[in-house]
Amino acid sequence: FNPPNMKIIARNCSAFLEIAGILRRYKELTFTMARREVADRYVGQALGIAWAVAHPLFLIGIYIFIFAFVFKIKLGNTVDLPLDYTTYILSGLVPWLAMQESLVKSCTVITSSSSLVKQVVFPLEVLPAKSVLASLLPLVASFALLFIYVIATTGGLWQTYALLPLLFLCQVLLMLGLAFVLSTIGAYFRDLKDIMQLFAVLGIYLLPIFYLPTMVPKLFQPLIYANPFSYMIWCYQDVIYFGKITHPIAWVVFPLTSLAMLISGYRVFRKLRGTLAGVV
Repeated sequence: FNPPNMKIIARNCSAFLEIAGILRRYKELTFTMARREVADRYVGQALGIAWAVAHPLFLIGIYIFIFAFVFKIKLGNTVDLPLDYTTYILSGLVPWLAMQESLVKSCTVITSSSSLVKQVVFPLEVLPAKSVLASLLPLVASFALLFIYVIATTGGLWQTYALLPLLFLCQVLLMLGLAFVLSTIGAYFRDLKDIMQLFAVLGIYLLPIFYLPTMVPKLFQPLIYANPFSYMIWCYQDVIYFGKITHPIAWVVFPLTSLAMLISGYRVFRKLRGTLAGVV
């Protein structure tokens, strides 16, 4: 490496160690605020925090009913596609629902906490982090349902399920990096939340969740491969649906993208954090 490249690597490593240290130092505060966010969101409602689980499960049920029973798409139970179509949908839909919730919530995490942002001593890095943590509860509940369904229909789980903790970690890093960027931009550009809500709805159809990439006309297939979220979906599908590594490139792209997004996102946040109090 030449000296400029070494300087870039050193800066990135420094940023990673810095954010890791901050999150470790304020982990109790982060978890407390995440629990409070989930509780406050459903305070006064009859079902309370149960809505955090019921809402994503309802969406999953709707998507499965429409694509598997209304459209009657036939996919799966072959040598190349070993499990049924419902499992194929769940393997990509579950992680994406958590991702899209985090994307939307991150846009307003700074503006909705203006009193904390204006405090000089408050660690602002906690705000995007607690937003990501609060988005993980539906993810855990949905995966529990997925495990039960797969065991009920197949009698067991693939050995590749042992790789799920690695995918969880990569997804959390990716969500956190995006949260740093979106929370910063959202403080300046308030329309970002509405734009991200539209992307969340549209994005689910731009990912290989309800279809195989080969089903897409060749003219539009490059759009799927250009979408960085596709590689996350393929990794989850390998673990949950295929039971083997059928997308080896995705296993390189997804972790590297997650780490790069965390570092770059935090560097953007760190550069502009001093100006946030003046815009909220």
